[in-house]
Amino acid sequence: MKRKNYSGYTAYSYLTQGIDYRPFDLAAETDRVPGYELGLTAEQEDRAQRLLADNVVVSLHDHPIRLPARPEELSEYQKAAHVALGYAGLSRSGLDAVFENLGGPGWSWQDTITDLGMRLCDLAHQDFVVTAGTTDAIRTAHATGRVALVLGLEGAESIEGDIDRIDVLYGLGVRQLGVVYLEENALGYGLQAPVDHGLTELGRKAVRRMNQLGMAIDLSHAGDRTALDVIEASEQPVLITHAGARAVWDTVRMKPDEVLAACAAKGGLIGREAAPHTTVSPAHRRHGIESVMDHFRYCVDLVGIDHVAFGPDTFFGDHVGLHRALAGVLNLEKFFASGPELVMTEYVTGLENPAECFPNITRWLVRGGYSDEQVAAAVGGNVLRVLDRIWGAPS
Repeated sequence: MKRKNYSGYTAYSYLTQGIDYRPFDLAAETDRVPGYELGLTAEQEDRAQRLLADNVVVSLHDHPIRLPARPEELSEYQKAAHVALGYAGLSRSGLDAVFENLGGPGWSWQDTITDLGMRLCDLAHQDFVVTAGTTDAIRTAHATGRVALVLGLEGAESIEGDIDRIDVLYGLGVRQLGVVYLEENALGYGLQAPVDHGLTELGRKAVRRMNQLGMAIDLSHAGDRTALDVIEASEQPVLITHAGARAVWDTVRMKPDEVLAACAAKGGLIGREAAPHTTVSPAHRRHGIESVMDHFRYCVDLVGIDHVAFGPDTFFGDHVGLHRALAGVLNLEKFFASGPELVMTEYVTGLENPAECFPNITRWLVRGGYSDEQVAAAVGGNVLRVLDRIWGAPS
């Protein structure tokens, strides 16, 4: 396993639980469910470990925090303002960088800034996980055995229509912003909006501002027309950090070929999603790494391996239980009911948390006969290349 310079720090250990902040019973970071066996030979396993160690590995979208052991307590946990990063789990993840999206549905500007500030305060008390706003910082994390955290927001609702707040977020270290998260906001329309009227005039100004700042734009939750409008309006490549192909699994949460192809044509990236019951496939109706990789293969065939990546969208804890707890808020039944019948599962086999995703993705690619160069591109090289354009290449 890739060696990491981790000394054992746990989140907010400079404070005293129960005195300085409210304690919660948190989920285990690893080994919550049985591991997944991909059936590699000893030689293939050695090659997978070498590729994981030698290459810069980047998740375009995960939530490497420890969930409450009772997922229904998430809202209270977040309001208590001491959301715990899973440092020990990250030390076993093989990751050199991870895009961590803060906040939640319906969060105000004050909620977002409080969460961001508290997380940065915790990070300031250790030196294993570092914030990154440049590709140099990500490469340095790889070279020094650390993990780079790229701060982002899944939607722009919390800017409350004030474009200058994008500058504030950038100044506080945020380097990726989703245009819209659930239904609609002042910038555009989400996948749950009854009608997608596309990018608004304010949305066009926001895209221009993000281009000027060097902030990555995420379209994962944008409606199809809004996504196409953003791709056309942006002077830089854009990201679909966590999604799949609608041609493989016909639900509104997946992206149609037109959007995937337009994103790639602009030089952007498509990150493979693995949140429960999303990237399912007809060949693998019980969600797991095999169904996720069916979406990977499809996208490689559609746009080429230079435009694919992975954003598993996992937590340390019970992700299925979390979705059950948030089903009403996130309207998840709409996503499930909009497509073919699937087999419900208690967890996504092989991609259950941020600690196991990229080791197993790398194993799967090795087992599938992909070359060293292809593996390196898919697990992080493509992300670095595109971020060099968006953020600015190292001097």
